Amino acid sequence: MPYRRIDPAAVQKTIDRLGLRIAERFPARGLNDVCAELAAAAIDAEARIANLQSPWLWVRAVSAALALCGCAALAAVAMRLQTPILHALGGPATETAVLDLVSGVEAAVNVLILGGAGIFFVLRHEERAKRAKALAALHELRSLAHVVDMHQLTKDPLLITNPEKRTAAAPKDTMTPFELVRYLDYCAELLSLIAKVAALYAERVQDPVVIEAVNDIETMTTNLSRKIWQKISLVEDKPAPGAA
Repeated sequence: MPYRRIDPAAVQKTIDRLGLRIAERFPARGLNDVCAELAAAAIDAEARIANLQSPWLWVRAVSAALALCGCAALAAVAMRLQTPILHALGGPATETAVLDLVSGVEAAVNVLILGGAGIFFVLRHEERAKRAKALAALHELRSLAHVVDMHQLTKDPLLITNPEKRTAAAPKDTMTPFELVRYLDYCAELLSLIAKVAALYAERVQDPVVIEAVNDIETMTTNLSRKIWQKISLVEDKPAPGAA
């Protein structure tokens, strides 16, 4: 089922190809550096996800040690309960035997509760730590999406298609309408690929908090892309000079 999961290698290949396209068309633009950062983030994502999917051996070792300690404590409690139980079975239970039996059962319950709580805490620590690592990586991708938005923010199609309306404080840009469309299209592709890299975490980590964070990134990149395509429509809908 090769098409039911996102292939990290295919995502990386697409990012690299986009980087070549941007470099050929806009070699001196900062968008090249943004694409290079996304390529590095995609490479890091593969290693980070592999770390998140693999069990932490020290956590398993601590959990096993706690379980062994709990078993040893229960064995000690059982040895302590042996005498009062035999007394209770062999004849009328004395007050001392009953007290010993009650205290022994209480100790066994405490061992079970404390041991179980300790193992649960250690295992939860692994889950929380992995979640924090995944959210930190997703925060980087979210910031990268905002950087892409900053690069397209000053690309006003009305000023490029109508340079006579430019004011002194307006951003200076020498792009032609065709170059502007290509530039904005590259920005939209970058945003889409950012969402794809984020989706790798949701697909492989399977943590509800991580999945929710990925959904937020996908929503944000979709909204930013929608603004970009509105600009592209303004350029493409403008009639060519001399057209009737």
